[in-house]
Amino acid sequence: MRAAVILGFVLVGAPSNVALADPDATRGEKLFSQACLACHSLEPDRNMTGPSLSGIWNRKAGSLPSFHRYSPALRSSGVVWSDQTLDAWITNPQAFIPGNHMTFPGVAYEQPRADILAFLKEAAQSGHTAPKMQGMMGMGAGVQSLKSVPASAQVKAITYCEDTYNVMTADGKTVQFWERNLRFKTDSSEDGPLKGAPAIVGAGMAGDRSSVIFAAPEEIGQFIKRQC
Repeated sequence: MRAAVILGFVLVGAPSNVALADPDATRGEKLFSQACLACHSLEPDRNMTGPSLSGIWNRKAGSLPSFHRYSPALRSSGVVWSDQTLDAWITNPQAFIPGNHMTFPGVAYEQPRADILAFLKEAAQSGHTAPKMQGMMGMGAGVQSLKSVPASAQVKAITYCEDTYNVMTADGKTVQFWERNLRFKTDSSEDGPLKGAPAIVGAGMAGDRSSVIFAAPEEIGQFIKRQC
């Protein structure tokens, strides 16, 4: 509940009569882990939903070579990231650069923005240890290595019959999924599974959805067999 309250404070704002304190990187780390860390890494060239934020200060927007999903709006904006431009971006990404792909609505209030930027300015420097995921936003959102997973997550075979996928794992068990509740994904990064050794991970709080993650897209069709 406390995490939800803090996150609501970040997104919605606080009363205008609250006096501003000096920016605090410790507070900012907690807010960053709740609002930003699910989509952005602080490790160089480790990209997730969004690009790595390592070394972001003085970098031209949309220019990180290892990230390939920038919107045309961001690439052509001419913005260089600084204290001022990052503050404007975090306030309201769509208002600052209309048409970008950022889905985060922004941080309305000045104090949490100042705290987040105080932390990020330190954390964006090379060699900084990334914070751990905290609060409700972090549940299941972090990137885990799939190179070595327990037998219960090692997928050995997948069959499809009518509207059902049957997923057999290395521990000898078979789990059935309605076809709309099983997702197939790829992860070609260093955290992805070994070739020919997909992993299954939970997806969704109800426990009825999962994702099977492959090392490459061509493995998906090769791995799944139609069998009743």
